[in-house]
Amino acid sequence: MAPHLPSAIPTRLLMWQRVREYAVPPSMIETATARRVVGDWAGACAAARIDVDLDLRAVRDRHGTDLVRLLRADLRRLAPDLLRWHMPRIAPDGRLRPGVTLCLARYPRSGAVPPALVVRTPPAWADAGQRMSLALWEGPGAGPPGRPGRRPPAHPCSHPHPHPDRRFRLDLHRHLWDSGRSGELALRCGADAVSAVRSDPPVDPDSPWATNRWAAEAESLLRAEGRPRGAFTVRLGARGPAVLELVAPDDGHVPSFRPLREELPPQRVAALPVLPEAAARVLPDLELLRAGLITAGRLHPLVAPALAGCDRQQAAAAAPEPGDPHRVECRGEVHRIALRDGVLTAVDHDLAQLRREELLVALGGPGLPCLRAIDAAHRSPEALPAVRERLGHGDVAGALAVVEGLLGPGAVLRDGPLRTELESAAARRVDHGLFRSGLVGGNPSTGAAGGGSGTGRGGADRRHRINRRTPPEIRSRRGSRTRPRLALPD
Repeated sequence: MAPHLPSAIPTRLLMWQRVREYAVPPSMIETATARRVVGDWAGACAAARIDVDLDLRAVRDRHGTDLVRLLRADLRRLAPDLLRWHMPRIAPDGRLRPGVTLCLARYPRSGAVPPALVVRTPPAWADAGQRMSLALWEGPGAGPPGRPGRRPPAHPCSHPHPHPDRRFRLDLHRHLWDSGRSGELALRCGADAVSAVRSDPPVDPDSPWATNRWAAEAESLLRAEGRPRGAFTVRLGARGPAVLELVAPDDGHVPSFRPLREELPPQRVAALPVLPEAAARVLPDLELLRAGLITAGRLHPLVAPALAGCDRQQAAAAAPEPGDPHRVECRGEVHRIALRDGVLTAVDHDLAQLRREELLVALGGPGLPCLRAIDAAHRSPEALPAVRERLGHGDVAGALAVVEGLLGPGAVLRDGPLRTELESAAARRVDHGLFRSGLVGGNPSTGAAGGGSGTGRGGADRRHRINRRTPPEIRSRRGSRTRPRLALPD
């Protein structure tokens, strides 16, 4: 009999495994939680890299104290680190879905469009730092509430999609951002379900679609839309929307869903309620636990208790990290490379010998193995993938901590992939700052900034900015400095 080969791990799970390791670092969770529990919701948002485009006094002047009371209560319950944990992401890097507006809560009002607490992600060209913004949505064409004598928050019209997205909404899933309702996660994601809800088509345990929860979630969706029963759609990725119907004999029976029997024109399909992505897909943490790719102890503290019963992997021992000093075979001996006075140094060679060897290398001669190892660590260290992942998810402090732990805080970086990544991250943060300030309304690299030209208002040619899409050979020529800096701007 042929041996049984385990199925390959889906690419999406490998992506989510990296996201859970790098996107929301423990330091962010710890700081945001400490500020939230003492009532500092603005400080918690700052710790989670969420910009607050809210002025509660201006909201009170425009809408009254009742709305401010509801809004302030939601802000105090908001766990911004938990919100970042559950935000929608895109392949292959697992970064935040760019240019999307998510509704967190809706507030009743007599007008046509009720105000809503929303969170926005910047467009892809301005996603450096992976920052988000929190604002109050008041309908199309409504500017942000401002007060005389104060700088108004960023105008929503500068955002490519300021209207709340029907597919990505969390007002029906408060357990994904509300610290007081995070305990509902096990029930809402189906982790504690004894039997699946009857559905058509049947449940596929290997599918990323949570079909066993669609009936219950569709019932909540239609109830929020004022429809006890009826048709709804589910976006199935590239396959387009599936039109389904929620049915039940009466209110005493558990509802089920089935494909709609009649074919509707595209206009009517587009007007149907859309099942949110958070309800349509299996919770990524649940998939990771069931696949044994993560342990419950590595989950967010507000997520782990709800999913602890689904952990099928014992806590693995932490992989040993490279020690200090490192050891290198040099001229038939084992020499040490360690941090001395804040820099990586070959400690088994005296200073005079190192100066002679460095002069020999400058003249084109071969260098000592110890010096070659130090040079490789500066240019392309083994920790470069971890640094790149942290920079991609906006964890600049974590990336610099890795670099400083490897090379020392006094290191002067040399030309190579490591320096290129740090310079590219610093350059892309300028793009985000321009987007936040409203000076650029579109992607500068496409000539949309500054009224359609490639030159921004500051006079600099934005078309030639170094970013992560620039070829390495061009970045190495245009991004060189005589004395590169290790630190990045805050």
